Amino acid sequence: MSKRHALQLYKSLIRESKKFPAYNVRNYALRKIRDSFRENRHLTDPEVIKNQLEEGTKNLELIKRQVVIGHMYSTDKLVIEHVTGRK
Repeated sequence: MSKRHALQLYKSLIRESKKFPAYNVRNYALRKIRDSFRENRHLTDPEVIKNQLEEGTKNLELIKRQVVIGHMYSTDKLVIEHVTGRK
């Protein structure tokens, strides 16, 4: 697994997390992804890197499913979303 693969996974996770309809869930997911990648950027053991990327891929699939479910049961936007103009 290369740095390129890790970067593609990171971008995919961020892109999918931005689709969450719920403001709090969306921000939590984005923060968690950024923190996890920042925490693991100094890994050097190929086996550990491979395991982390596999876990990230599983999380990407989980996020995709949760986004679909979130759109099924969406609620009104929060006040903060109207003020900032965010989704």
